[in-house]
Amino acid sequence: MGVNNGSTFLEEENLEPAADKSSLSDCRLVAHYLSLLCFLLTMVTLLQTLCLVQIIWTSQSQASLQENKLRDLKNQLEKLNRSHELLFSRYPALKQYCPVSNSSTGERHCRPCLAGWTPQGQKCFLFSEDRADWISSQYQCMSLGGAVATIKTEEEQMFLFQTAQTWRQGDSYWLGLRRSSTDGAWQWSDGTPLEERPQFWEREPGMAAEGSRLCGRLTPGENYRRSWFSSRCSAQLRRICERRRATLQ
Repeated sequence: MGVNNGSTFLEEENLEPAADKSSLSDCRLVAHYLSLLCFLLTMVTLLQTLCLVQIIWTSQSQASLQENKLRDLKNQLEKLNRSHELLFSRYPALKQYCPVSNSSTGERHCRPCLAGWTPQGQKCFLFSEDRADWISSQYQCMSLGGAVATIKTEEEQMFLFQTAQTWRQGDSYWLGLRRSSTDGAWQWSDGTPLEERPQFWEREPGMAAEGSRLCGRLTPGENYRRSWFSSRCSAQLRRICERRRATLQ
């Protein structure tokens, strides 16, 4: 019995160091994992800090870039305003085509025709209210920078016919068309022979009486294709003036 107890005591003494070694190993493993976890947390924090710094730097760079762009746009706008003012001071006639539409801001609205003129194609047309003979009508249109209207296309004829109906039902308007007193040939005031353009006579004009001049007029009725008539050039009629449409080139 004594011997057995001694053996048991010796075995217990031998087991105690082994248990201590196992606990020490576990502590080292835990310490290793804690160190690794701390390292990972440190790296994550560092990466987050770097990302934040990058975001702040990018935001500041973009803000600076936007400020520079805004500054450039303001400079360009100031240059355009100075050029705009210089242009209108050098060419006052532009004010007729670009009148001020907003008195508080000075904003202008530009249009291809002067006030009272109606655009169509590459031309602007003006239908007069007063009456005059053909020659006086031509001078009146010339004083406005144009001439009595000449019709080059069927589209122009339709437009003038419909507009004349709208302005004055039944009134007649001088066209830039007259008959030569020498050879009797009809031609437009720009020198173009009538035969080179479409015609819209109600009936072919007869021969002019000796010593009289015939000129062409437009009288709106039922059919735009039959709305031209011949009249003595001394007749008092309204007129259609034309001038070239303004363009920016």
